[in-house]
Amino acid sequence: MDRKKLVLLVGALIVAIGTALVARSMFAGASAPQAQAAAVVESQGPKVLVAQRALPTGTIITADAIGYQLWPEELVQDAYFLDGEADVSKLIGTVVRHPVTAGEPVTQGSLVSPGDRGFLAAALTPGMRAITVPVDAKSGVAGFVFPGDRVDMVLTQAVSGEGQALKASETILRNLRVLATDQSTTQTTVDGKTQVRAFRTVTLEVTPTIAEKVAVAQTLGTLSLALRPLADSQGELERAIASGDLVIPEDATPEEEERMLREVAGRPDDGKSTYVTGGDVSRFQRSSMPSQNRGGGGAEAPRNGGGESKAPVRSGPTVIVTRGKQAEVVTVGRAGGVAASAGAGTRKAGQTAPVAMSTLR
Repeated sequence: MDRKKLVLLVGALIVAIGTALVARSMFAGASAPQAQAAAVVESQGPKVLVAQRALPTGTIITADAIGYQLWPEELVQDAYFLDGEADVSKLIGTVVRHPVTAGEPVTQGSLVSPGDRGFLAAALTPGMRAITVPVDAKSGVAGFVFPGDRVDMVLTQAVSGEGQALKASETILRNLRVLATDQSTTQTTVDGKTQVRAFRTVTLEVTPTIAEKVAVAQTLGTLSLALRPLADSQGELERAIASGDLVIPEDATPEEEERMLREVAGRPDDGKSTYVTGGDVSRFQRSSMPSQNRGGGGAEAPRNGGGESKAPVRSGPTVIVTRGKQAEVVTVGRAGGVAASAGAGTRKAGQTAPVAMSTLR
């Protein structure tokens, strides 16, 4: 290659490299101020109280359900709760009257405070009913049941009959939500500590069918409440999923899936009744239903050493045999038969007594 051409080629290469370096430094210097300016810009406007998740009707507001978020000033309405003007602590325990979607501002008309008109009706889940049952310190867990807790209902009764009555205790309902104790729908807090107080009535959330069962159960015996742990709701949910009672569609949105899980976890249960009898507690109590003599010629069999009655012996139909002014009940098929009983009637010396038989019983 010609030496002159080689020198020109090297010179052109040096010029190209220099031009590339200069262009690179110019682009880097121009982009740096833009990035710095973008970092300085901040959103302006008031902070509005919004829902952190979907809040269906009847949801009790908790601290993690709501929070403040920046909102365009021109879209702020008078019904919104603004940061610096509203006290969020006073909204804890209120109930959602109208559904609020996630990220939507919470308005003053969408919440109902305890003691306001319609609070209990708003706290009820759609399709549910509220029913009140009487309790005392012993049957009401000594006042440690608060609104929002979940309880089981236990019925204790004595089944009467001939001889010793049967004493039994039965868990008739499970996973009932407590709406109020006496006429209070909130917990009383003093100096940051929840106050335990005695109450005489408890209002529960139930289905219409369970409400009928509770009304009948109050006439049968004594009702007691058993407080459920929070972990049991998750266990019931897992059992429902495993058994196939809950089937979540594949195309369900996260909001729909959360709603279905919440409904199953909060569903009252009246189908798994368990019981304990006096015989399970004490050897001197019965463990089976006491027999009742209903007549009709049946006789109760003698009791065994454990205090329980044996199965009654079926005696069969009877007839009434009349001899003069005397009448006798005779069992058909008994040894000797009716004829033997008729022939063995009481006679005086030298007399015969006419025999008449009544209708078969």
